[in-house]
Amino acid sequence: MFLCRDQELKKLSRRYQKNGLECIVIYGRRRVGKTALINEFTKDKPTIYFPALNSNAQGNLQALSKAIHAYLHPGAEEAPVYGSFDAAFSEISRIAHESERVVFVIDEFPFLAKADESIPSRLQHLIDHDWADTKLFLILCGSSMSFMEKEVLSEKSPLFGRRTAQFRIEPLSYLDTARFHPELSDQDNALIYGITGGVPHYINKLDVTSTIKDALLENLFDTSAYLFEEPENLLKQELREPALYNAIITAIANGASRQVEIADKAGMDRTACLKYMKVLQELGIIKKIEPVVDKSQKKVFYRIADHFFGFWYRFVPGNMMAISSGNVQKTYDAAVGSYLSNYMGLVFEDICTQYLLMHPDLLPFPISDIGEWWGAHPVKKKEIQLDIVALAAKADNTRTGRQFIIGSCKYKNELIGTDELDLIRDYASVFTNGNDTCTYYIFSKSGFTKGLKEAEAAGEVKLITLSDLYAE
Repeated sequence: MFLCRDQELKKLSRRYQKNGLECIVIYGRRRVGKTALINEFTKDKPTIYFPALNSNAQGNLQALSKAIHAYLHPGAEEAPVYGSFDAAFSEISRIAHESERVVFVIDEFPFLAKADESIPSRLQHLIDHDWADTKLFLILCGSSMSFMEKEVLSEKSPLFGRRTAQFRIEPLSYLDTARFHPELSDQDNALIYGITGGVPHYINKLDVTSTIKDALLENLFDTSAYLFEEPENLLKQELREPALYNAIITAIANGASRQVEIADKAGMDRTACLKYMKVLQELGIIKKIEPVVDKSQKKVFYRIADHFFGFWYRFVPGNMMAISSGNVQKTYDAAVGSYLSNYMGLVFEDICTQYLLMHPDLLPFPISDIGEWWGAHPVKKKEIQLDIVALAAKADNTRTGRQFIIGSCKYKNELIGTDELDLIRDYASVFTNGNDTCTYYIFSKSGFTKGLKEAEAAGEVKLITLSDLYAE
């Protein structure tokens, strides 16, 4: 069953209806649902689907020949191999000139381009000449984010300027993740998002049929389970030195946040470590964060961006003995279940930020930037932090008359009271002045005290519950 990606499908369909040559670039990290999107789009359309191989040029030529033959002769078992890529592309040209409309998909395009470095230039020539007056609908799809951005979309690429549209496919939002399990509670769906990071493949592999605990025990905390080996397999597929990247992710998962601290915990040279960290950023596994107000390189820290990696590194390595011995069911409640609310703290901040971005009509003003803030409290003499700070979209965003949204996100099994409002007011005063305007939001998994509800009624704060976050 295909769920979500409605906007992408609509946009692809509009391009298809234009009835001229199209060159569509679709890219995104592995498992995010690119191929599923393409399959859904092409299911009722004449399509030459060529999945490129992580092989040499000859292996890819054979695969391309097979794809063309499957289009021309559906059901045929053996396919003759074209003498060259030029010959195979000439056949594509013939089909394009003789057809009303045909889709030509090159999936995992980076494999093909690495197998034969002349491919991008050949495609550029075909787009400019042989295919220019056809109705060919070309789709170039790839999972290597850096390759697609640098070798396909950038100015130095032969294909630069030839694309007619590009789609960077991101993991699903927390709301779209919940569409897979509408029968579950909001709390369960929030946890599924926190475990899978909104990656459709992982949502399906987690396969929640009764409880999330049962699904985790069967489909993640088991050495034979697909999700158990997924992070290691992904690192091996994407990177040449997976052990070094694993050390960096482990260091961050265990609390290291500054670049120097991460390098030291990973046992790596600091300069070399930074290069590896940039690769992990390109893959979307970790992210660099700076305070949304008073941005400074000195305040940069790093965090795991991919919730699936965050969950796996938080709970699997520390429980490896129980998992390997098959005894994790006995230790689950103490070793995993009791820490889930704590783990969900950062995930909940992500969900609340998404909520604000999804509902601009509910905000007091359009926002230009949103993120976190941290700094030193001049009176309390300690480092303080605010979960969400958003700035108004304003041309002259100076120290005078700025507008802020200040948010606190509490994923706790207790009611949140007025002390939290007092706290975020105090913290906001560190970087605001008397001319600034602050609108306060507090998000809570478990609700609010009577006193805080009275403060909302008086217009002092906006309160958002978990059910509010999932209301559509």
